[in-house]
Amino acid sequence: MSVTSSVTVRVPLAIRRRPGKKTVVTPMADGASAAVTRADPALVKALARAFRYQRMLDQGRYASITEMAAAEQIDRGYLGRLIKLALLAPDIVEAMLEAQWAESPSLPTLMSPFPIEWVEQRRTSALLASSSVRAIAAAAP
Repeated sequence: MSVTSSVTVRVPLAIRRRPGKKTVVTPMADGASAAVTRADPALVKALARAFRYQRMLDQGRYASITEMAAAEQIDRGYLGRLIKLALLAPDIVEAMLEAQWAESPSLPTLMSPFPIEWVEQRRTSALLASSSVRAIAAAAP
C-alpha cells in the first residue's frame, strides 16, 4: 500500500496588471531594492515606430503615407493613426516613457483621435488618465 502525501509551498508575490499582460513581482532579497516599474512595452514600441515613420517622411524617403504603408506592408489607416503619436506633446511622451504614473493611457486610447495642439492634449480627458498627467497639464502654460 502506498501513502500519498502532498507538500504546499507558499511564495509571496504580487501580480501587476498591465495592458495586454500580467507581470509577476517577487519579493527582493535582504538589502536589495525593488525593481523599477517600466513603461508598457507595446506603448514604447508604438511610439518608437511613430517617430521612425515620421522621420522617414520628413527625410523624403517616402512621398506619402500610402507609399510608406505599401512599402512597409501595413494598413494605411493604422499607419496614419500610428504616425499621429509623433505629434504628442514632448512632456506627455516623456512621462509615458519614464512610467511616471501608475495608470498610463493604453495604446488603443492613444490611437483614438486627440487634439494636435499640445495645450489641448494636456487638457484632454483621454490623455489625463492619472494625477501625474494632470500635474503636467496644470504646470503647462
